[in-house]
Amino acid sequence: MAAYDEQEYNKPFDIKVWFRMLPFMKPFRRQIVIAMSTNVILALIDIAFPFFQSYAIDHFIVPQETSGIGLFALTYVLLILVQSAFFILMINASFVVEMNMGRDMKRAEFEHLQRLSFSYYNTTPVGYIHSRVMSDTNRIAGQIAWGLSDLLWCSIYVVFVFVVMFILDWKLALVVSLIVPFVLFLTNFFENKLLGYNRKVRKVNSEITGAFNEGITGVRTTKTLVGEEANDRDFRGLTQKMHHSSVAVARVNAVFIPSIMFFGYVAAAIVLAQGGHLVQLDLMKLGTLSIFISYALNIFEPVQGIASIVAEVISCQANVERVMDLLDQEPGIHDKPEVKEKYGDTFAPKKENWEPVQGHITFEDVSFMYPDGKEYVLEHFNLDIPAGRNVAIVGETGAGKSTLVNLACRFYEPTSGRILIDGVDYRERSELWLHSQIGYVLQNPHLFSGTIRENIRYGRLDATDAEVEEAARKVSADEVAAKMKDGYESDVGEGGGLLSTGEKQLISFARAILAKPAIFVLDEATSSIDTKTEQLIQNATNEVLKNHTAFVIAHRLSTIRQADLILVVNDGKIIERGTHKELLRKKGYYYDLYSRQFEEEESRKVFA
Repeated sequence: MAAYDEQEYNKPFDIKVWFRMLPFMKPFRRQIVIAMSTNVILALIDIAFPFFQSYAIDHFIVPQETSGIGLFALTYVLLILVQSAFFILMINASFVVEMNMGRDMKRAEFEHLQRLSFSYYNTTPVGYIHSRVMSDTNRIAGQIAWGLSDLLWCSIYVVFVFVVMFILDWKLALVVSLIVPFVLFLTNFFENKLLGYNRKVRKVNSEITGAFNEGITGVRTTKTLVGEEANDRDFRGLTQKMHHSSVAVARVNAVFIPSIMFFGYVAAAIVLAQGGHLVQLDLMKLGTLSIFISYALNIFEPVQGIASIVAEVISCQANVERVMDLLDQEPGIHDKPEVKEKYGDTFAPKKENWEPVQGHITFEDVSFMYPDGKEYVLEHFNLDIPAGRNVAIVGETGAGKSTLVNLACRFYEPTSGRILIDGVDYRERSELWLHSQIGYVLQNPHLFSGTIRENIRYGRLDATDAEVEEAARKVSADEVAAKMKDGYESDVGEGGGLLSTGEKQLISFARAILAKPAIFVLDEATSSIDTKTEQLIQNATNEVLKNHTAFVIAHRLSTIRQADLILVVNDGKIIERGTHKELLRKKGYYYDLYSRQFEEEESRKVFA
């Protein structure tokens, strides 16, 4: 499993990064305000509790009196009930924020992924995308929902506790406040270490997700090539990296948190010694000392909480950066503003303005270089394909046969020159307008989880059952349904796993036909089908492609002898063009390729 060189996220902490979360927070500002305000009230209630303890000591315990204890107990119970009610409000509001923000970020990322071009998916493994959409969004939503409100609670508690302590006795309060510089120093010292280590954890987590995804989706290849040991070794290496990074985070926290607690308990010990001495001298009431002791002991948790939450926010910045990085990805292909205005976009198409597609395709002085390439694969290329003509593209594996189709379908755009559809530069019209008129049948087709009928209907969602079955009959996909227990309602399994490659191709071919496209693209669509099935689909193809512009990327040259034009590709260049007979008469590259393949097929027939 090849490693993916993911972008490094090593920027120092920057609050501006978090500001980019505001659009996702805005719809739930009411719940955020509730969570924040209830935390303020809860902090004030927690600050008030030691005064009840002080009152009980000074009015009931020291004088050994019970007068008024009933009212005292009732007030105390009512305060606990109020605290419980506000706590419930806070929990409910925070859960709403967490669940809904996580949902909205996932939706935004998935929607953005629908807009991105093929080039992004060619260079980005599914596992890394999955990690951003699932893990990162969950962590960010949890941090905003709980971390911010907890930080507010801790901050309010610490500030008001110090205010109260300074009012009661500024000298003792000063002793307790001595822990603050140490907390600030330790936080500043550890924050960059935690940020760096947590970024490593997130990166390795993405690598693990990617490796796990490849290991599952490629399980058949792994087993047929007996690659289990190598996969296991690679996966163990990744998990070991995750272990090292996670242990490093734990070690930093193991020093960080106890260090804060140590200085806090030292301050508490000093308060107890000094305060006890003042009580003995009658310079301080025992109840007041109890307030100081409670605050001195309880303030360590919120101070520690502030430090921990700050560390979490710092480390979570890497998650925000990763999510924003995905959302900042620009599609390699996009329509101009004036085109969007007229034709709409992917999620709001203005189909009423879409011109009908005849299928006349013209390449005018087209040169093309892949975005990550260093040399042109097409240079000053010209080709005119009248509507309804069939163009076959042949060549050795890896010769670059798909380049021409990718350009014609606008999966990529020319580096220079123009491609015209029905006489108009296709950049002057909507990308979706063109894609909606292309029927694409892949060499390795993808089926969605669901039934045979649902997968065929995906070509045109408003198609009737009769239209679905008619499309299936045209390419003999009805035979696939007939072999299944529940016919067209049979489940195909995840990715079509319950069907053979040939059966999946027949269903994907029916799906393309159902869409009634003006342009067909068959990417070696019969390469994995047995001879009998190939003949069935070839007969259907010849009938269906009549009056349709078609690109046929062919491996078996015997299937494209009737093509109107054959383009021969080698090393990314078109080296020959013509009809089947014309190319044979030239006795060039195509002739050699055809002769060699013909001999191989004849040999197989002899030994069959």
